[in-house]
Parts: sequence; structure tokens; C-alpha cells
Amino acid sequence: MTIKVTIWNEGRHEQVHKEVQEIYPDRIDGAIAAGIAHPDFEIRRGTLDDPDEGLPDSVLNDTDVLLWWGHMAHEEVSDGLIDRVQQRVLKGTGLLVLHSGHHSKLFRRLMGTNANLSWRETPEGDLERVWVVNPSHPIAEGLPPYFEVNASEMYGEPFDIPQPDELVFISWYSGGEVFRSGCTFQRGRGRIFFFSPGHETYPIYHDKTVHKVISNGIRWAQQKHTDGRILENWHRKEPLHGRPDKAKA
Repeated sequence: MTIKVTIWNEGRHEQVHKEVQEIYPDRIDGAIAAGIAHPDFEIRRGTLDDPDEGLPDSVLNDTDVLLWWGHMAHEEVSDGLIDRVQQRVLKGTGLLVLHSGHHSKLFRRLMGTNANLSWRETPEGDLERVWVVNPSHPIAEGLPPYFEVNASEMYGEPFDIPQPDELVFISWYSGGEVFRSGCTFQRGRGRIFFFSPGHETYPIYHDKTVHKVISNGIRWAQQKHTDGRILENWHRKEPLHGRPDKAKA
């Protein structure tokens, strides 16, 4: 079955920063799309500056799994779009939140926290060793015990999120920090996967192992059920069982 994937990228760094343009000439969403290309995926792309902020209802309502990447323009995303995406997730649309998307309005709302963390960005980057701590999880399928990102932005604990439903990856950095870099959550009927490697000034989204993780995440987040039932507030006029007879006096 084809999975309908929409990659949303705010797309601002690519407009104003030459070094990002050089690393990602087809934008970050383009690099991800090229890396995860597969007959199982029908991929669409959108950015903040596209009509309807890149996610009109015609696209959002026809998306099985949404990928979200943002950084410098979190507050420019309208609350109306966040409302619509949140409701789609609650109804069953899968969501992958990538790297600095942890500070997006969308992720913070779904988590109910500020999603703050410690970070460090240097020209040469930190070595990031991503440990697979839950090898039986579908997102870890086909991965080695660990993989390395040679140049990465350090994300460190404490990470202000709720306790994840599942922890798939923990990263260690050459500066000594550790970070919960791959976490899953359930909100309503929607599955959410947060995956942290992916800074705009490093070529992380050209890495084949990162592509593998994202592809696995898409397959995991896509809902298998077809009943269409959603969690809603509805008036049950009658009890499931008839009212028991009143005890006789």
C-alpha cells in the first residue's frame, strides 16, 4: 500500500544563508525526499512561503504521514495551521518531528511542555554517536548497534518533554553530553516520532543511515487501521444496558 508522505520545511535558511544553499541546493525537504524515495512512498513537499503555508486542507487531509522541519520561523507559523495539523494528528495522521522542530508550536502543543534543551553549534560540529537502545522497535529495523554523524549540533539533556512512550535512540556527543534523540509518543490516534539529527549547516540529510531511520519512522507512524473511527466527544443518549429495575420496596 502506498503511503502518502508530505515533507513540510519552513524553507527560510535556504533563502538567506549561502552555506545552507550550498549544502542543500534543493532545500532540506528536497534532500530528504531524494533520500527516502521509494515506490511505497508518494511524496509531496511544502514550505511556509507556499500558499496556505504549504499545507492546504487538500494536502493535509490526504496525508498519511507528515514530516515537520522548522527552526528560525517557528512563530511565523499561524495558530490556525497548528490547529489543523493537531486535529489531523489526533485523528490518526502520523507525524515525524525533525531536529529543531522540537521548538515548533506544533511539537510544544502536542507535548504540553516548552521542549527546551541544551545545545552547542560550532563550525566543525560535534561527533554524534547514535545508540540504538531499542533494537526490536520497527524504527530500528536494519540498523547497526550504533551509527555516527561526524558533524552535528549538540543537543543535550535535560530535554523538557513528557516521558516518551518508547525510547529508540540515545545520542552521545564528543563533548560528553547525552540526549534522547529518538522518542515516540501517541496523541489521540496519531503516532509521533521525534528524531534529532539534522542541522541545516551540516549535510546530515544526505546521510543514508539517517534516510533509513526516517523511512522506518514513516512506516511505523502510518496507521494500519481502515475503520475511520476517530476519538470525539459524543452524546450517548442511552446506556449500553437497560436501566436495572428498581428494587421493590
